[in-house]
Amino acid sequence: MLSEDCILKDIYERIWDLARPYLNTRKNDIHTEISTGLAQLLLGQEGGDEDIVVPAIILHDVGWKKVPEDIQMKAFGPTATMPEWNRVHEVEGARIAGDILRKVGYHEDKILEIQEIIKGHDSRKDPISKNDSIVKDADKLWRYSKIAVQINEKRFGLTVEQGIERLRRNLEPWFLTESGKRMAKEEIEKRAKESMV
Repeated sequence: MLSEDCILKDIYERIWDLARPYLNTRKNDIHTEISTGLAQLLLGQEGGDEDIVVPAIILHDVGWKKVPEDIQMKAFGPTATMPEWNRVHEVEGARIAGDILRKVGYHEDKILEIQEIIKGHDSRKDPISKNDSIVKDADKLWRYSKIAVQINEKRFGLTVEQGIERLRRNLEPWFLTESGKRMAKEEIEKRAKESMV
C-alpha cells in the first residue's frame, strides 16, 4: 500500500505537469521551482499544511500566461506602470489553479483555500492564514536567490548593488514569518559577498 507521502508526491508531480504550459513566460518556470523548494523549507520551520502550500506555490503564477507578454514587464516590479495587470494574473491564476486541481481530483475544500491564497498572493498585504504567509514568503524569498538577483538586474536595469539594497530595504515589509526574514537576511549576505568577488 502506498504511503500518504507517496500519494501526495505523485499528485504534486501531476499538478506540475499540468502547470508547466502556463509557466513558460516571465521565467516563471525557474521562479516556481525555486519557490517550491523554499516553501518546503518554510513548512519545516513554520508548520502549515503541505497539501495547501505546495499546490498553491506551484500554481500561484500560472495566471501570468493570461497577461500579454508585452504588458508583463509593466505589471510588476519597482518600475511597474500598469500594476492593474498584476491583479489579472492573480484572478486568472486562481481560476486556472481550480481547473488543474479538479483535473487531478483534489479535495474541493482544499481547492477553495488554495484559490483564495492565489487570488491575493501579491495584492493582499495581510495574510488570511499561516499557509498564506508561507506562500507569500516563499514567493518573495526567491528574489533573494542568486539566479533571481541576476534575472532582476536585467529586468529592472539595476546594478548588483542597487538590487541588493532593494532586497535589504524590503525585508520588513515583504516577510511575514520569522523563518522567511532570517532566510532572506542570510541570502542577502551571500549576494553581498558574491558581488565583492
